[in-house]
Amino acid sequence: MEEQQTMERAILVGLDLGDPLEAEVSLAELRELARTAGADVVGTVLQARPSPDAALYLGTGKIEELKEMVEADTCDLLLFDGELSPTQLRNIERATGARVIDRTTLILDIFAQRARSREGRLQVELAQLKYRLPRLAGQGTSLSRLGAGIGTRGPGETKLETDRRHIERRIRSIREELKAVEKRRNMLRARREKTGVETVALVGYTNAGKSTLMNALTEAGVLAEDKLFATLDPTSRALRLPSGRSVMLIDTVGLVRNLPHQLVEAFHSTLEEAAAADVILNICDISSNEYEDHLRVTEEVLRDLGAGGTPTLQVLNKCDLIFEQPHIAGDSVYISAKNGSGITLLLEKLEEAFPEQRVHCRFCFPFEELSQASILRDDSAVLEERYTEEGLFIEVFCSPRMMERYKEFLTSDR
Repeated sequence: MEEQQTMERAILVGLDLGDPLEAEVSLAELRELARTAGADVVGTVLQARPSPDAALYLGTGKIEELKEMVEADTCDLLLFDGELSPTQLRNIERATGARVIDRTTLILDIFAQRARSREGRLQVELAQLKYRLPRLAGQGTSLSRLGAGIGTRGPGETKLETDRRHIERRIRSIREELKAVEKRRNMLRARREKTGVETVALVGYTNAGKSTLMNALTEAGVLAEDKLFATLDPTSRALRLPSGRSVMLIDTVGLVRNLPHQLVEAFHSTLEEAAAADVILNICDISSNEYEDHLRVTEEVLRDLGAGGTPTLQVLNKCDLIFEQPHIAGDSVYISAKNGSGITLLLEKLEEAFPEQRVHCRFCFPFEELSQASILRDDSAVLEERYTEEGLFIEVFCSPRMMERYKEFLTSDR
């Protein structure tokens, strides 16, 4: 009950620039973003215009309407479904007397709440600082507010009031720290490739059920909530397929319509995990009316990352909400990660999606080379394993890459 009393009351403000359906869909997503951030949406204002007003974003009549709502104590916060310029932000706040934030600031605020790892917090802070830097002159007193509401969380605002040089120094410092993090990430990726570990990346629109699916497949214990960006930091877990093949399952940050380019850039190294994966699972909420649009957004991001040619499965989640039975249709698998239905079908389809098919091999490792067998064992489906006078005999289904790597130990003996 106490939480309800402290929730900020917000009015959503959007523009219809000639496509009413697109405007309604975008506002519906803004409502979900507001809910995720902890706001109570008490109203919506939508104006049809050919383009945003350069000074006030909306027409003067709508601005007056918003002012009356604020004076009537209807709301504490105006959430604009677009990116406001410093001039627009300053003018709207002066005209309405309310606190104003735009879509980008709202998303950055949610990311600031959700980041847990050192890398995640650095990436969010970098995105926030880069967004705020050109707005220092326009926001005036708003940067002096200490974290007292939506849009105010993140790096220390008191130090951002007037010192542009301080912000620029901090940006350079964060970039150096992220370079070190990226170097470690690249080393881990190179180590996986060297040892032949195959990877599967989960990508998709936020709130599509990626974390729930991750838990269903690997019992990873990842937070799964019915909120946008419930999890932000990437998670990696081992997954053994029905044939015994061991792969690494990697979760990635969720996507959203009009994701701020500052965040796309900041999380590029995380999203690169998808580009480097052997197989991509594009997770989508099939119960959403916009699921086709969500699939398109994800595919566009993957193409931008250079992952357009990577084998990809469309995983249409939450099929239980539309009374669809789990099934496979082409490269699409209909599942319900929440109740576990269709998981077996997904694993079978995933097995087929890998570019390399397994081959049947027999190896005999001399006793002094037994450490090599452990690498093969982790990557392969072991059919038989026993010690002989010559060493360790092991019969497996393995990748052609593993067969080539250990060809000197191949044997025809049984």
